Amino acid sequence: MDNGELLRAAEKAGFDVLVTADKSLRYQQNLTERRIAIVELPTNRLRLLRDYAAEAARAVATIQPGSYIAIPL
Repeated sequence: MDNGELLRAAEKAGFDVLVTADKSLRYQQNLTERRIAIVELPTNRLRLLRDYAAEAARAVATIQPGSYIAIPL
């Protein structure tokens, strides 16, 4: 499934937020008309992600529909 299909499927399934480590998603997709919010993680390496768990949880809890938050490394 490509990113566009993934976003459409997630919105259709009722997801509010997509959490991803794909740094190019915002450049590859037109996100202006999306309802789903996107949180971009700084890495996909589990050992490093543990350090960002609290920040990611805050982003997911506060992000608005259609918004994009990139958590810096």
